[in-house]
Amino acid sequence: MELNKQSDWVARSLRSVWHPCTQMQHHETIPLIPVSRGKGAWLYDHEGRRYLDAISSWWVNLFGHANPRINAALKDQLDTLEHAMLAGFTHEPVIELSEKLSALTGHVLGHSFYASDGASAVEIALKMSFHSWRNNGHADKQEFVCLKGSYHGETIGALAVTDVALFKDAYGPLLRASQTVMSPDARAAAEGETAQDVARRAAADVERLFIERGDKIAAIIIEPLVQCATGMAMHDPLYLQLVRALCDQHNVHLILDEIAVGCGRTGTFFACEQAGVWPDFLCLSKGISGGYLPLSLVMTRDEIYQAFYSNDVTRGFLHSHSYTGNPLACRAALATLQIFEEDDILNANRVKAARLTQALQPLAQHQQVRNFRQRGMIWAFDAIDAPKDFSRRFFATATEHELLMRPIGSTVYMMPPYILSDEEIDGLAANTLAVFNKVMAG
Repeated sequence: MELNKQSDWVARSLRSVWHPCTQMQHHETIPLIPVSRGKGAWLYDHEGRRYLDAISSWWVNLFGHANPRINAALKDQLDTLEHAMLAGFTHEPVIELSEKLSALTGHVLGHSFYASDGASAVEIALKMSFHSWRNNGHADKQEFVCLKGSYHGETIGALAVTDVALFKDAYGPLLRASQTVMSPDARAAAEGETAQDVARRAAADVERLFIERGDKIAAIIIEPLVQCATGMAMHDPLYLQLVRALCDQHNVHLILDEIAVGCGRTGTFFACEQAGVWPDFLCLSKGISGGYLPLSLVMTRDEIYQAFYSNDVTRGFLHSHSYTGNPLACRAALATLQIFEEDDILNANRVKAARLTQALQPLAQHQQVRNFRQRGMIWAFDAIDAPKDFSRRFFATATEHELLMRPIGSTVYMMPPYILSDEEIDGLAANTLAVFNKVMAG
């Protein structure tokens, strides 16, 4: 019966569901995996096979599937308030979440504006930057700057500051042009250079552009420490320090996209903490709700907020989402923050990260691997002379070894949930090595 159910789900999904970030024809040879349930770090199909969720289901699931503490918070909230519009109304979960997040920044970023997904958060930050400059009498500041290889989402505004051709090229005629500067990707180091040297070169490229066009530039947007979707390109925190200083010098806003790299993923709750700087806008999504419900937000400074504070409605930030500040999503986020605090997650993650890094040393030293790298709870390496269709082959082979992994091109990465046991850590490392050897052998 379970086998029939599994086959039926696959057939029905292929007939009626258009899956994201997918060439649907590929499922003629790589079948969909119908998930029946999740528990901890594992997903299960209808035939009883299990898969270690080594990428946290697109980087969102921080504390495992069906987490009992997050479940309890949501069940409690369901009996109180499921949703109310946030225009003209407010409620306790969104207030408490905003206050807790503000406190985590030392109240530097004291105002939170809510949406439902990461791309929307990026859109909000871009619009806020442009509109605040206009409200302050600088209407010429309309341009945005992004990094080479950057990814910030797939809506029209977010795509305009994305530099991944696969996502962007088809929609080029719809997009507003942006300026692109050098990535501080440490893999670009020349012989004898350090990651900090690359950071300085990349910051010099920003300085050149700011000198030339600073009076026209509204903001630069950066994914701090790790540019994820371009292949886990990691850079030194010095880059953020240098760009923050340049933004201050040239009157340009700094937008930090912490949608994937925030919420403890890089080792501190906010990635920018490792550089000792705060942006003008900080975008959060993905892990903030523990992987339970769609939630995103933009945190900003009081001076940005004050630029919109007026009796004149046209000076207000007239942007909305129907489910803005949804109480259920906010309660999931509050439960997530509570786990961080009660379980001292950041320190616990340092222990887990050290163990997994050690367990991955056979891969780090593999003759077909280069640029093995790690930042917090993110690991990545690049395959040398990877075979054609490496990513899809790796995904399919990984499922045979009880792993959910989804390489980016020839870059294999791991972003597991923060709850892995020692046994699961060792199994993840051993199975990844086995999968890699099998795929590279063809």
